[in-house]
Amino acid sequence: MAESSKTEPAEASVTAKHAPGPLERGLEGFLFKSRWLMAPFYVGLVISLAVLLFKFVFLLWESVIHLPTAKESDIILGVLSLIDVCLTGNLVLIVVFSGYENFVSRIDPNGHPDWPEWMTKVDFAGLKQKLLASIVAISAIQLLKAFMNLDAGYDSTKLAWLVGVHMTFVVSTVMLALSDRWASDH
Repeated sequence: MAESSKTEPAEASVTAKHAPGPLERGLEGFLFKSRWLMAPFYVGLVISLAVLLFKFVFLLWESVIHLPTAKESDIILGVLSLIDVCLTGNLVLIVVFSGYENFVSRIDPNGHPDWPEWMTKVDFAGLKQKLLASIVAISAIQLLKAFMNLDAGYDSTKLAWLVGVHMTFVVSTVMLALSDRWASDH
């Protein structure tokens, strides 16, 4: 009993609030402000959205021009290509808004009545799940496009790789979702 009374003050001093010195406060302030170094990355991703828009318009124009002579499978492949670019754009938006909100600064949705509610509610785990779900959808579209081209002499080795990569993404997404669920239950 005498030993426990000797260790109590030592434990109390360890759990007492630590008063940082000026050097520590300065270092922590510098590290906290360094998060703004991520802002140019998000601006770059917004520029990449413009590149995706250009590609989308080009694919749409190409589909419209070839519409009179296109077979049904060509039209479906063209639409799948448009969906693929659109999903990639959605993926970029998710990364831009969620990443900025989680790592740089909070975004104030007040004054923006059409602000999507999910944008300020996606945490890092949700961001990972949305990213992987988008990647699975994009790889599924690539796989579907390959299956649609089977009659055009598609390479079976390439098709096997597409299936393998897609299944890897699916399994990874399921494993991440399960691990996030298990972590939140504990």
